[in-house]
Amino acid sequence: MLFDPGSHEELIHEPWRAAAIEAAIREIVAETEATFDDGWPAHPDDDEPEHVRFRSVYLGGSGVIRALDELQRRGLVELERDYVPYLEHGYAPDEPEHDHPPSLLSGETGIRLVLQRLKPSGANADRLAELIAANANDEHCELLWGSPGTMLAAAELHRSTGESRWAELWQESAAWLEGELDPGSGVWTQVIRGWEEHYLGPAHGFAGCVLALAAFRPLRDLHERAAATARRYAIEEDGLANWPPLADGDLRPRDGKIRLQWCHGAPGIVASLAGLAPDDAEHDRLVRAGGELTWRAGPLVKGPGLCHGTAGNGYAFLALLERTGDELWLERARAFAVHAAAQVARARAAHGRGRFTLWTGDPGAALYLADCLAGSGTFPLP
Repeated sequence: MLFDPGSHEELIHEPWRAAAIEAAIREIVAETEATFDDGWPAHPDDDEPEHVRFRSVYLGGSGVIRALDELQRRGLVELERDYVPYLEHGYAPDEPEHDHPPSLLSGETGIRLVLQRLKPSGANADRLAELIAANANDEHCELLWGSPGTMLAAAELHRSTGESRWAELWQESAAWLEGELDPGSGVWTQVIRGWEEHYLGPAHGFAGCVLALAAFRPLRDLHERAAATARRYAIEEDGLANWPPLADGDLRPRDGKIRLQWCHGAPGIVASLAGLAPDDAEHDRLVRAGGELTWRAGPLVKGPGLCHGTAGNGYAFLALLERTGDELWLERARAFAVHAAAQVARARAAHGRGRFTLWTGDPGAALYLADCLAGSGTFPLP
């Protein structure tokens, strides 16, 4: 068995209607804006007291604003609030999530990157450069805290400004990261809270490092090496494929649960690596097998979110649409979007309120709905 049936639920059989998806996005945004009070309250499903108001990209207000701003730029909503003053308040190192200031997803870098999108300034850009440089040789070797995350920030800043310093900062991190790759196993060692691990997925491991290296310099040899590593650790059964959380583990880690979600398992591997090695028929077969498993397992019981929810899994289908041009994958992506919108509504009714985070909550799901409306899209990084 490549997935745990109890972690998934039956797909609802409702047709794709663009107008209904647009309405769901507007409803998410309206509730999110109405709930703002110097940030947003934590949600019970995030295992935090409601009075906690994180500021980060992953669980906090900066991530919510990143989603709201993107939806407005696409013309899907018109925001009623100005969130720049909130972002200018910046980083509070005593908050419980902020244990690594240069972090893209849990620290100051992510907050300032969102601020730079909304209100660019030289002073903020200079601070971003300091943070990215400080993270260049970070031992985490993963996306959440480590240099792969800040490499993605540097690549984004280079795309938006054309300034050479961002390319230079990216290159400094890339040179170190490539030097840390173990040529024997084909993966990196992560040091997270004192523990050494060899993760495979995009959130904490191999796939996230590849994303960072490919963001600025999509070299063929990188693609071929990464595709070979993905093949090496795939676990296949009856034409389907999944990947364990750890390169040196099996599908059932210490808690005994098989992961099939963006952060660990086939959806994240496929969404991150489907575009590699375009002329490699074996890689093509393998990522299709991972996408097929994601479809057959169905939406996640955990909810509609990006990191470990239905929307995040749906990005595997959009990646396969991009790779293959087969409209079947868009149909499947949109089926998951309809289900994710229903999950948002169902959870709102159960809790009496939405879940206001980018990576685990409703605003992140709204970005996925928007990509399905557009008929293409990639996981919202950085």
